[in-house]
Amino acid sequence: MAHALRAAQPSVELAYVGGARGMERRLVGAAGEPAYHQLLVRSLRTTGRDAHLVLDPIRLGLSVPQAYGLLERLRPAAVFTTGGYLALPLVAAARARGIPSIVWEGNVIPGRATRAVGRMATRVAVSFPPTLRAFDQRAFVSGTPIRSLAGIDRSAARASLGVAPNDRLLLVFGGSQAVARMTTAVHGALSSVTQDWVIVHLAGEAGMAAALLAAEQLPAVQRARYRPLPFLTDGMADALVAADLVLGRAGSSTCAEVTAVGIASILVPYPHAGDHQRANAAWLADQGAARVVDDADLSPGRLEAELDELRDPAVRRALADAARALGQPAAADVIAAALLELARPYRA
Repeated sequence: MAHALRAAQPSVELAYVGGARGMERRLVGAAGEPAYHQLLVRSLRTTGRDAHLVLDPIRLGLSVPQAYGLLERLRPAAVFTTGGYLALPLVAAARARGIPSIVWEGNVIPGRATRAVGRMATRVAVSFPPTLRAFDQRAFVSGTPIRSLAGIDRSAARASLGVAPNDRLLLVFGGSQAVARMTTAVHGALSSVTQDWVIVHLAGEAGMAAALLAAEQLPAVQRARYRPLPFLTDGMADALVAADLVLGRAGSSTCAEVTAVGIASILVPYPHAGDHQRANAAWLADQGAARVVDDADLSPGRLEAELDELRDPAVRRALADAARALGQPAAADVIAAALLELARPYRA
């Protein structure tokens, strides 16, 4: 979003408001710009029975006047938020001060906090068309802001990963949630699957020891076809464009990236967090744009069966074409334009 706003209006000034819990302080604070401001409320609400169950509502209440004072000092022309618990005091303060705001909801089924924020926000941007039903006429479909995938040459991307033109490349990643089930299925099927697929597996730092051990148990030829990596940061866009198939969770960003690229996918919804990912995956599957396997059903045998069917290029092409038809790679630009339009009357 920061890149999109600066591309649309190079002189734009940005400030970031975060909470006392979450990784945004490290990510944004390390960059030094935009300026980082922290509220008392934690970015993620406690779900367990501990002291924070009592303290979180207190922090939330104290964050409202804190947010009001922050907006008094910053005097922004508009506020953009991805919703959730942290957005409640910020958007409430923005509304009280007459500052326009846009809240973005990335899942088919919005969370309770985002529904509440949506009632206070000026406009609501959503990733999936069915989500419009949860809000009123102020809502619009924007898609999910994602990394730029423009200008990436597929042949060059595959060559950078050491993948031959006639190889089938399976890209495996699990997003930010625990992926024990996915890792178990992949490792259990390796000896079979690596005969037909080259696998790039983003195993995470914690999963690398197990991944390397699983690789060592393969014959040398097949071992070269399993490429575990802790993560891909700058190279993730290239890996997506290079892949023939994705095995991943069904978070908003994953759904947005596979549709923006136009790639076949097997989505394994994270079974917790309100079951939001199940609805995301089901919507893509209903459009013929993805295969869906429940987390509890993802065994090595089930993975082998799915990959055997998806060896057929025609089957993958049908999924990829349907996914591409849903893709909205310019989502960040769409939201940036709407945000700047709201901000127009407030600019000096």
